[in-house]
Amino acid sequence: MNILLVTSSYPPEIRSSGHLMQELAEVLSERGYNVMVATVYPQHNLSQDIGRPFYEPVTNENGIKVLRIKTLPSHMVNYIVRGISYIVLPHIFFLNIRRYFREKIDTAIVYSPPLSLSIVGSKLKKVCGAKFILNVQDIFPQNAIDLGILKNNFAIKYFLHMERNAYSEADSIAVHSDSNAAFLIRNKKVQQDRVAIIHNWIDITPYEKAKRTGRFRKLMGLEDKFVLLFAGVIGPSQGLDLLIDAAERLRHLPDIRILIVGDGMEKERLKKKAAHLTNVIFWPFVSKEEYPELVKDADIGVVCLSSMNKTPVVPGKILGYMAASVPIVAFLNKESDGHEIIRNASCGYSEISGDPSKAAELLCKVYSDRDNLRQLGDNGFRYALMSFTRKKCIDKLEELF
Repeated sequence: MNILLVTSSYPPEIRSSGHLMQELAEVLSERGYNVMVATVYPQHNLSQDIGRPFYEPVTNENGIKVLRIKTLPSHMVNYIVRGISYIVLPHIFFLNIRRYFREKIDTAIVYSPPLSLSIVGSKLKKVCGAKFILNVQDIFPQNAIDLGILKNNFAIKYFLHMERNAYSEADSIAVHSDSNAAFLIRNKKVQQDRVAIIHNWIDITPYEKAKRTGRFRKLMGLEDKFVLLFAGVIGPSQGLDLLIDAAERLRHLPDIRILIVGDGMEKERLKKKAAHLTNVIFWPFVSKEEYPELVKDADIGVVCLSSMNKTPVVPGKILGYMAASVPIVAFLNKESDGHEIIRNASCGYSEISGDPSKAAELLCKVYSDRDNLRQLGDNGFRYALMSFTRKKCIDKLEELF
């Protein structure tokens, strides 16, 4: 069977979505499928030491044919340019897929966001007879409406129409939590038998191999500090103003450092806001290979989502912290299933985001209890091993095709 993965992120990009797609491609290839990947040519979300790599249009990577497609810019641009980029994206993808892949495509697995890539799945279904599986990670456009990013009534109607088409034309829709499934069934009128709950997975092996070396602490001047790590995309959805405002309230604790590792459209604004604070450190993305060691060097893994989010999204970095046996402090919108996961795993603490005083209070509590955090980290590791292994999750996905 020939399987095509359609995604906007794939290594060398280091977003967690890219790693998921690479691991999915590799596992399916190991299971005997002929796997192809269509993705965006890498320009952003790269580690600082990799630069901007050059790729031929199609490369063979461990037996997987990877097509990297040059598209209009969608990173660090205004929302109008980003909107235009998203609209033309699927048409550029489809033309390139038809040009470079001559094999019959039996199943197309499309990763959303961006939702516009669902059009690629619809076209492949109609033109090639492919089965179309839509993997929904963020419920768009609802999340953009909630965050105030999408305000224009015409644009909202356009993307809602796109969303309805995506859900009606997909043969199966995969979501990563129970509440996401319930949201689609209740609010989007998707038939229950077309929705499959397939948790995002985590490859625990690199985290087991990684050691707490202190290398990143030394590199960043954080020896003997209590390090609260946020690592990931720095955008509107994350609501990282909360961490900066909490840091203001933690200046009386000289050992605490909030380390923000990553990139995104909010980074420069947040750096200016935190310029007077010595307890907030910004650092560029690190490579996929170095990431487990970075996490192991932290005392706490921090997760943050804006309270303006109204969908049940579960940040993928929760799983990385679990795999690294690092306790979690999460500030999430009340609808997020992340609260339940952390509670069930007994791997840390979660609070509804939005209140800097409550956030600072929780971080103070964790700091005061720092000598008793190891058990929370161990609990998270065991829970990840039980619930979020790659094999279990991909087995469920494989059943869809």
